[in-house]
Amino acid sequence: MALEYPDDLKYLESHEYVRLDGEIATIGISAFAVDQLGDLVFVELPEIGDALEKGEVFGSIESVKAVEDMYAPLSGTVIERNDAIVESPELIADDPYGEGWLLKVRINDADDLSDGLSADEYRVQVEGE
Repeated sequence: MALEYPDDLKYLESHEYVRLDGEIATIGISAFAVDQLGDLVFVELPEIGDALEKGEVFGSIESVKAVEDMYAPLSGTVIERNDAIVESPELIADDPYGEGWLLKVRINDADDLSDGLSADEYRVQVEGE
């Protein structure tokens, strides 16, 4: 089954994605990352009101195979977190770009995403095609 990479998102080499809606960014992890991790068992997310710094670790995701840090794709303030995935991490695997989102952040600077990858660039990076 081919993995999906929606065109309206920006991707990071560390496999996070961003969906920008004005000054609100929804952050999640890509289907590729979910596929590589396998069965997800634990997610650690920052609290509402926490500041994210672009490039800094903001949380971790744990599977039966590995624990991976997640990196902030941009700087801003956490305004919402998806507590449903903290309770049931498998929701991320079911719908990484929908119900499986991680955080909503009020961004400081949209230019933070200037180095983000397009869906096609990301696909080439992870699938090597």
